Amino acid sequence: MAAIKHALQRDIFTPNDERLLGIVNVCKAGKKKKNCFLCATVTTERPVQVKVVKVKKSDKGDFYKRQLTWELRDLTEVDAKDASKENPEFDLHFEKVYRWVASSTAEKNSFISCIWKLNQRYLRKKVEFVNVSSQLLEELPKAEESVPSGESQSVAGGDEDALDEYQELSTREEQDIESMMVTCEYAISNAEAFAEKLFKELQVLDGANIQSIMASEKQVNILMQLLDEALGEVDTIEGKLSSYEEMLQSVKEQMDQISQSNRLIQISNTNNGKLLDEIQFLVNYMDLSKGHIRALQEGDLTSPKGIEACINASEALLQCMNVALRPGHEKLMAVNQQQLLFAELRDTFARRLTNHLNNVFVHQFYRSSCLSLPGHDQSSTLSQHTAELTLPKHSPLHRDLLRYAKLMEWLKNTHREKYEGLSRTYVEYMSKLYEREIKEFFEVAKIKMAGTSKDPKGKFGKPTLPRKESALKQETESLHGSSGKLTGSTSSLNKLTVQGSNSRRSQSSSLLDMGNMSASDLDVADRTKFDKIFEQVLSELEPLCLAEQDFISKFFKLQQHLTVPETEDFDGSLPSKKPPQAEHKHSLSSEKDIVRLMMNKIFQSIETELNSLIALGDKIDSFHSLYMLVKMSHHVWTAENVDPASYLSTTLGNVLVTVKRNFDKCISNQIRQMEEFKISKKSKVGILPFVTGFEEFAELAETIFRNAERRGDLDKAYVKLIRAVFMNVEKVANESQKTPRDVVMMENFHHIFSTLSRLKISCLDAERREAKHKYTDHLQSYVINSLGQPLEKLNHFFEGVEARVAQGVREEEVSYQLAFNKQELRKVIKEYPGKEVKKGLDNLYKKVDKHLCEEESLLQVVWHSMQDEFIRQYKHFEDLIGRCYPGSGITMEFTIQDMLEYFSSIAQSH
Repeated sequence: MAAIKHALQRDIFTPNDERLLGIVNVCKAGKKKKNCFLCATVTTERPVQVKVVKVKKSDKGDFYKRQLTWELRDLTEVDAKDASKENPEFDLHFEKVYRWVASSTAEKNSFISCIWKLNQRYLRKKVEFVNVSSQLLEELPKAEESVPSGESQSVAGGDEDALDEYQELSTREEQDIESMMVTCEYAISNAEAFAEKLFKELQVLDGANIQSIMASEKQVNILMQLLDEALGEVDTIEGKLSSYEEMLQSVKEQMDQISQSNRLIQISNTNNGKLLDEIQFLVNYMDLSKGHIRALQEGDLTSPKGIEACINASEALLQCMNVALRPGHEKLMAVNQQQLLFAELRDTFARRLTNHLNNVFVHQFYRSSCLSLPGHDQSSTLSQHTAELTLPKHSPLHRDLLRYAKLMEWLKNTHREKYEGLSRTYVEYMSKLYEREIKEFFEVAKIKMAGTSKDPKGKFGKPTLPRKESALKQETESLHGSSGKLTGSTSSLNKLTVQGSNSRRSQSSSLLDMGNMSASDLDVADRTKFDKIFEQVLSELEPLCLAEQDFISKFFKLQQHLTVPETEDFDGSLPSKKPPQAEHKHSLSSEKDIVRLMMNKIFQSIETELNSLIALGDKIDSFHSLYMLVKMSHHVWTAENVDPASYLSTTLGNVLVTVKRNFDKCISNQIRQMEEFKISKKSKVGILPFVTGFEEFAELAETIFRNAERRGDLDKAYVKLIRAVFMNVEKVANESQKTPRDVVMMENFHHIFSTLSRLKISCLDAERREAKHKYTDHLQSYVINSLGQPLEKLNHFFEGVEARVAQGVREEEVSYQLAFNKQELRKVIKEYPGKEVKKGLDNLYKKVDKHLCEEESLLQVVWHSMQDEFIRQYKHFEDLIGRCYPGSGITMEFTIQDMLEYFSSIAQSH
């Protein structure tokens, strides 16, 4: 075993700066026997690392290799299996349990003892030893002495003297060993026999040593005598040390007493320092100056200095009330008294502030009411505002109240009920004030809109208009008009009669009478006046609502999300903090909702009045819905850019829905009137009233919607209207008895094409092209049908010729047909001399003139088209004569030049 240990130390551990202290030959329990060695090593460098290494002999040679390494600090338990009986089995508990069987119990005990000593020295008894004999853990067992030194020597415990045995051999020792091995032939081939021989020689040497020791008995006795004397000296020294220890014990007791006294003094000083800190904290944060107390109890809430003093005092009070008390402060009587004082000051000042602001609200309401009473001679009165169509400004009131904004914030954080009570009071009085002002304002707007305010001095020189009188005027004038302007009829198209001699303007006026599309005598000036009035109304309402909403946000501190502060409730003894949810519950999720709710209550009449004004404007002239749609859309867009969730944006958005509904109703009424239109059976049709009506609507709409935000609504209305116009023009043309269908279609689609080309409405490009196509087709159809009558027999003759050719008769053989010979051709041609042709064309001109209306001026266009068609037919007849009657010398009684003179003279004569 010593040779193996030497080889392992040299080949494996020395290169790694390690020393081998213990070794045991083992194999795994329960498996096929494969021997290996467990080695206990320490590093030569500090800090010392203790390891357990598993070394295995290589299968391909006589050298050893390192297989596994564990740190000894990872070893948790050593289990020797049985402490009383010899058992070579033992377990090592690392990250898992490793079960081993040693080659002998002595080797196992020697290795466990080595591990125990290493544990004692380096790991401070960390490893637990189970089933290990206590004698084994104290010193090397005596049984080890009987084991041959070559097999049982192991160095453990970390003793430096013992470790020297395992130092590397010197050069001389190696030479001696080599010379000794040379003397024995089997030293290398049979190591076990060589080791046995050495062991026997060692026993001989040990016996010689023992005999030498026994021979030196005298020297041993002398040594024992010296040891006895040394023990006596040790006893003497121990006695002196005991006396010294007793003396030091009394000194220790005295020092303990002094230390205890110093500790008590230090504790007292610490307590005094903490007490001083607590007192300073309470004095600094829970003390309110006399000046602040006086301001809270008696401060002037009307002067700027008094308000500023009250603001400072209220902020100081709030800081004192909201100070975070440390544990135990609530049990102090002084703290409870201060809190009661703060609560009393809070309630007193909250009551004073609430009463004062209530008086301010009431005073402002009655002051504004007095300004509007008859006989009040101030320069700026409510009646003067309404007569000029302006709303009174409340900026002075807002400016005065904003001085109390910080006090309102304090009230919000301390007395929520009083804060909400003030909010309700403000809303109640301001809603009454605004309701009266807005109603007066809208009454004047309605009268101006109806056209009754010709003389502002006579009408509005009085402070106020009687409510019943103004309402009566509004209703009467909205129905009958003013100064002959509002005389439009609401009769439908089925009551309309179209006179054949009426002009285009009279027909257009008849359309304007239909369904109140546009009052008969309303002109651009009237509509412009309405537009200005409506714009003035919106321009007055917008800054009024924005200013009021801005004031509410600033005065009532409602700019941010709702946070309910912690408030204190005093019951006369101890203060207690309540959670925000239990202190105050709100159904609204944010302060923006609170602002919107307050604005809805203050201006609850605005939406109603706006809808009433819109209804009146729509009643006066349904085309007013176009103006209102553009203006309202612009103001809604502006309000949404400022604040999409504002009251103004929401209200105007709701009203815009009504305006859009009126606009859609206007379009639907026009379509319905087109569908109900009936033509006269006794007069020619001409340009249909709803066609001219569409033209006027488009002209007006293009003027109003120029650069408007809601152009898409107009484009949709255009498409609906033009499709309805197309459909009903065809329907009327089919029903017409006096005027040919082609004439009705030609004239009306020509008018539609002209209108769309002039206005250049991009969304109706397809309809414009369709109108042109329909106009061209029906013009051509009318010309062809009309030209068949002046040369009727000649037309029939050549139609027969073409029919014979189509049946297979050769063109040069047609003249041999009995009904189409040359004599028959000459006979037909003689019936149409130039004089007869001119007479027929003159009659045709008169008939065309009778069919066409004067508004479109299409007579010359039709007449020129007929001239071209007549020339085309003439050339066609000559071509047929040349092909079917070659060499006959037969020609028409008139030439193309004669025809041109006929057409020109007839057109000039009429």
